[in-house]
Amino acid sequence: MLQHTPIRLTTYTVDAFAERPFAGNPAVVVPLESWLPDALMQAMAAEHNVSETAFFVPDGPGQWHLRWFTPRVEVPICGHATLATAFVLATEMGAPLEASAPLRFRTQSGILTVARQNDRYVLDFPVMQPSWAHRPPPGLAAALGAVPREVWKARDWICLFDSADTVRALTPDHGLIAALRDSTPGGSARVIATAAGDDGVHDIVSRYFAARVGVNEDPVTGMAHTQLLPFWAKRLGRTALVCRQASARGGTLWCELAGERVRIGGHAVLYSKGEVRLPSERLIAEPLPA
Repeated sequence: MLQHTPIRLTTYTVDAFAERPFAGNPAVVVPLESWLPDALMQAMAAEHNVSETAFFVPDGPGQWHLRWFTPRVEVPICGHATLATAFVLATEMGAPLEASAPLRFRTQSGILTVARQNDRYVLDFPVMQPSWAHRPPPGLAAALGAVPREVWKARDWICLFDSADTVRALTPDHGLIAALRDSTPGGSARVIATAAGDDGVHDIVSRYFAARVGVNEDPVTGMAHTQLLPFWAKRLGRTALVCRQASARGGTLWCELAGERVRIGGHAVLYSKGEVRLPSERLIAEPLPA
């Protein structure tokens, strides 16, 4: 029988926006020398079954080409898995990373950077400005299990509640959230629930629901804060906010609005380092079974 030598890939599981294991948002990071077939990367992401698996290849000095996959789809931008990738490059692969020398990632959403400031990793992402939602999707309140005071729309639906306790207590129906209609091109009815902070430490709290892309509740969501920062900066009269995502795992983000960019800072910890064994080059080029 013809023997095939497996391809061995190192993988890293990183808890992003966390200061200890089992908190924040886990991402799997997979360094590559060259791209694998898209269907294979999607299958790997489904196997890992975390919010996002990040794959990257070298793209010139100090720059990498970065892609992200949920268990169900490829996404054009992702915050926590970008932070996790920078963490792996800096701590496991020896890439120099300082405030004055950020890592650069070429992505579907343009060039994204991550810098190091003291013990935090700081993402530099584009702002997504919200606007008042004149026609929220029918069934939004029923899907969340509570009636928001206001509904706004950027990439995602932003539901403002009167108290942080209400946000923390939400028990949404993820099937109903997945069924919400979204007329935005490429929209997938993702919902942010938010309120002002109530503990004297965090300025705002939020939770994030995205069942249609394979993530019922995302533990900590960098991209949500590209939308929340302009929303809350106007209300609170400040551009620098400490934000808490109030999922079961939870995470803290130090965010600053800077014109048309949002700087999102957080910590990261390595949970595991492992090895994936894939079939030979010839076999992985074949279509995966349906």
